[in-house]
Amino acid sequence: MGFYLAVKEVWRNRGRFILISLVIALITTLVLFIAALAEGLAQSNREYLSKVDADLFVFQKDVDRLIATSRISRTKINDIRRVEGVKDVGALGFATGTFIPVEKRPTVNVSLIGIEPDSPGMPPVLAGRTINTLKANEAVVDQRLITRYGVEIGDEITVKTIQGTKEKFFTLQVVGHTDGQQYQFAPTIFLPFKTWDQIRPQALRSNTTGDLSSNIFAVKLTDPESKEIMAARIQDQVDGVEVIDKPTTIDAVPGYKVQQNTLNTQQGFTLLIGVLVIGGFFQIQLLQKIPLIGVLKAIGSSNLTIAVSVIAQIVVVTTFGVFLGSAITLLLSIALPAGIPIVFNGTSVLVAILALLAIGPAGGLVSVRVAIQVEPLIALGLSS
Repeated sequence: MGFYLAVKEVWRNRGRFILISLVIALITTLVLFIAALAEGLAQSNREYLSKVDADLFVFQKDVDRLIATSRISRTKINDIRRVEGVKDVGALGFATGTFIPVEKRPTVNVSLIGIEPDSPGMPPVLAGRTINTLKANEAVVDQRLITRYGVEIGDEITVKTIQGTKEKFFTLQVVGHTDGQQYQFAPTIFLPFKTWDQIRPQALRSNTTGDLSSNIFAVKLTDPESKEIMAARIQDQVDGVEVIDKPTTIDAVPGYKVQQNTLNTQQGFTLLIGVLVIGGFFQIQLLQKIPLIGVLKAIGSSNLTIAVSVIAQIVVVTTFGVFLGSAITLLLSIALPAGIPIVFNGTSVLVAILALLAIGPAGGLVSVRVAIQVEPLIALGLSS
């Protein structure tokens, strides 16, 4: 009976309830877009690191786990390889450069990552071949350079970096491409490590040759479950290093954690606003029909029937609004330009939708309490 009364009233006053459903739809769209933006920005910042086939990362000691600041001599690779439980080690170098597209298109900032062949850090190649040397003018490029800028395997691409006070231009041949591997919001070009060392932005190179240094090492373990033990073991046996796991490395990327906390706070406040808006609407709606609730109670309707009616009404309107907002969000996401970092992750979208479905009943709890406390005689004006 309670559900029947709820649906009947919604249908009779459908114009009013459609308006509140539209408000809920707008709140849903905002929450889902914030969730998708948070995921998209996070992925743009961490995508390469999250996909690296490694269990631990080795940093220079006392650099606050900052990749750009860390410098480790490549001679330490052999020291780490000798640690019991280490399966493989790869040196990784990180830098930035500018990709110069053909046909006078705008230049693109890219991440330049130096890797060693057949070592942790080399991404899987989807087409073409992988890098198989430490020094050659060749590159494996991120999928985004393929799809957005028309780069194809076999093409020669131009990369610009600053060395000293001058711009230097380097020509590389694309030998393969990998999937999305963004790092710090930029598509990635993977280079043989010695080529990367020659191309990266730096002061004027001297004629003397010294030991090559990398930013970090990627370490793969024989037993991936023993990360904590192995991190401590490597630090004990190799001087001047700090070893951390992948999630900690990602959190240490400059701006990553602050950015995610900001967007999550925005999403929380949006849900709170949703609770207040829905609660306020149904509170006003209920105050307008207190005489009707008095009549229902006077003819024998129980508090349970009244409560079920109010809750069912809230659930129906909220559900319609949430699914309408989800449909609007899907259509808008299709129309957005490819450069906007919006990524709809199944888990985060599901959590957001469930939270939105829950805020309706949560916001309407006050209305339910008011409804079951209505006294029939007072509501009908028959008692003072």
